[in-house]
Amino acid sequence: MKRTDAGLIAVRPLHEEETESALRLAWKVFCAFEAPDYAPEGTEEFKRCLNDDAYLAGIRYYGAFDEDRLVGMLGIRGEKGHICFFFVDGDYQRLGIGTKLFGRMREDFPERTITLNSSPCGLPFYKALGFTATDTEQTVSGIRFTPMIL
Repeated sequence: MKRTDAGLIAVRPLHEEETESALRLAWKVFCAFEAPDYAPEGTEEFKRCLNDDAYLAGIRYYGAFDEDRLVGMLGIRGEKGHICFFFVDGDYQRLGIGTKLFGRMREDFPERTITLNSSPCGLPFYKALGFTATDTEQTVSGIRFTPMIL
């Protein structure tokens, strides 16, 4: 059952044992919304990152829950202030859940400069949060992104 009010969605830091579910959600949403705009190399690179323990080390995860169902996730490297994962289930997009996830993360990093590499479809959302591009769109290992800062 999908809720239509982000106010009913609970957002909190994830426990270590919930990380795998968050990464599965990231893959599901990536495949639905990002992969169609990527070369196969980019899709494989993203999949590799999701399974690379060295890449995943040090990421702090936040989750958005509809009751006990994980419907959104954000992963940030706190020491660098860099968001490396930010995904909301397609059935829950445009309900304010991403904004709520971002706000919860900011509670833990209120003064930190935050950076991210936005996918093409994420640009309007990140601009609405106040991020600005620091360069033009780039492609590295098949991953298309625009570097941004807040």
